[in-house]
Amino acid sequence: MTVQVAPGTVVVYTDVACAWSTVGLARLYAARKRAGAEGRLRVDHRLFLLEDVNRFPIPKRFLDAEIPVVGPLAPELEFRMWQRDPSAWPVTVAPANEAVHAAKAQSYEAAEQLDMALRLAFFRDSRCIALHHEILDVAAGCAAVDTDALAEALDTGSARGPMMRDYRAHREQVQGSPHYFLPDGSDVHSPGISLRWEGDPGSGYPVVEHDDPGAFDALVRRALS
Repeated sequence: MTVQVAPGTVVVYTDVACAWSTVGLARLYAARKRAGAEGRLRVDHRLFLLEDVNRFPIPKRFLDAEIPVVGPLAPELEFRMWQRDPSAWPVTVAPANEAVHAAKAQSYEAAEQLDMALRLAFFRDSRCIALHHEILDVAAGCAAVDTDALAEALDTGSARGPMMRDYRAHREQVQGSPHYFLPDGSDVHSPGISLRWEGDPGSGYPVVEHDDPGAFDALVRRALS
C-alpha cells in the first residue's frame, strides 16, 4: 500500500525510543526553521514499532552502546546514559508512541511537541515513559497539548487502532526508524547518516561512517516544492 502524503507534509515513520530518529527530527525541525517554513510544512508522525519488529523490548545494553556515539551528533539534546536504577528501564514504549498519535488528533503541532518531549524525557532525563502518569506529566509541559483530552484518549484507546492499522499496512515499506516520505512520492531512510555496527548489536558498538546534517535542508526544499 502506497504511503499517501498530503502537500505541505512530511510523513515520518519512527519510534520514540530510537535515538537516531531523535537526532534526525531535531535536524528536520531546525532545517524547517531555517527555511522559514514552520507554518507551511507539517510533520506527520507515524509508527514503526521497533519492539514489534525486533520481537523484544529495547535492550538497555543496545542504547548504552549507541548514546556515546549518537549523542555528540546533536549535543544540544543533552543525551545521557541511563541515570536511574535499571529496574526503571521501560520494558515497552508502545504507550508513549500511542500518546503521540493521540496528540496528533488534536493537531500536528501537539504531536510534534509531545513526541520530542517524550524522547528527551527518555534519552536526557531517564524517565520511564512506559508509565501512564509519566506520559501525562511530560504532556503537561507541552503548550500545544490538551492533557485532559490526551488522558481521555489513552483511557479509551481511541488512537491505538488507527496507529496500529497504519503500522501494519506499511511495515514492509518502511526500512527502519526513521523513514521519511515526501509529497512528490520520494522517500529516504535516515537521511544524512550512514553507520555500521562493529561486532553484534548488544555486544559491539555503532560506527558513524558518514554524517551530513545538510541533508535535511535538501529534504525540506524537496518537500516544499
